[in-house]
Amino acid sequence: MPNIGFKIGGLRLDNPLVMAPMAGVTSLPFRLLAKEQGAALVVTEMVSAAGMCQRGPKTMKLTATSPVERPLAVQLFGARPSWLSQAAAMAEEAGADAIDLNMGCPVRKVVRHGSGAALLKDFRLIQDILAQVRRAIRIPLTVKTRAGWSPGQGEVLDLAPILADCGVDAVILHPRYAVQGFGGQADWDIIAGLVLRFPGPVIGNGDVTRPQQVLTMLKDTGCAGVMIGRGAMGNPWIFSQALALLEGRSAAVPDLNTRLRMVRRHATMLKAHFGLPRAAYMLRSVLMWYTKGLAGSAVFRRSINQVRDFDRLMGLLDAYFNRLAALEGREPAAA
Repeated sequence: MPNIGFKIGGLRLDNPLVMAPMAGVTSLPFRLLAKEQGAALVVTEMVSAAGMCQRGPKTMKLTATSPVERPLAVQLFGARPSWLSQAAAMAEEAGADAIDLNMGCPVRKVVRHGSGAALLKDFRLIQDILAQVRRAIRIPLTVKTRAGWSPGQGEVLDLAPILADCGVDAVILHPRYAVQGFGGQADWDIIAGLVLRFPGPVIGNGDVTRPQQVLTMLKDTGCAGVMIGRGAMGNPWIFSQALALLEGRSAAVPDLNTRLRMVRRHATMLKAHFGLPRAAYMLRSVLMWYTKGLAGSAVFRRSINQVRDFDRLMGLLDAYFNRLAALEGREPAAA
């Protein structure tokens, strides 16, 4: 097997595949499935440093973990250096293998408080944050950021020397400007530019929705790793497929039974982790992810849109997959 891993500080990753943090998505069940499929590093949802310092129950739930998912990075957001450093120390004490600071989220409710991508407007504040967090922890420190706030303002290529001087071990770059949100196309050339300017590993992120694109990003940018986000929603197999291609093997496409078993496992894990009411609420979105693009999925998605009962949702899922199996001339899938 080829040597396809890399190191973030003292943390060795077995391969270049990293699961992206996504608010409301990358809970423990999602992360466990990504890890099972081959992700070398998984990252929590974005965690409020202020909420963590105050030990808010909802915030602490976001950091719930399992030894099976390690190595795990905890992603923190905020704009107050003292809170970020305290929260980072708390996460390390709780078992995090790395701390990731969010300096790229463009969502209005985050940036209006000066957090996320808004930090790119103030390099001095970034320096203060990084200095305090770096002193507070011994584990690797990474930053997830954007190409800049806007063209000509807060450019990541100008920020690179500051990140290096402050002891950042790796940079995760989504090469869109904050003002773009998720519109337009990610400019992978900016990733390649950062690779030349930052001495540590650069992890590319953005518009990777197919396993072959992992290889393309690695080759075209020279980045050390690839972070996959929306491409893994309802498709955890993207990690195992990309890993197969990296190792020179063919990428297996999941059949209907494999897909149904996976979504049922995901549902069971949601129920165990969150309890029935919350799991039923989350399950509708999860079922929409896994059925996107399948025959008749639009009708199925409409049929579950107003359903609030967990068991009813699972019954509708089984019936839908049985119809798909009949269309393919197969036996109904086992529950």
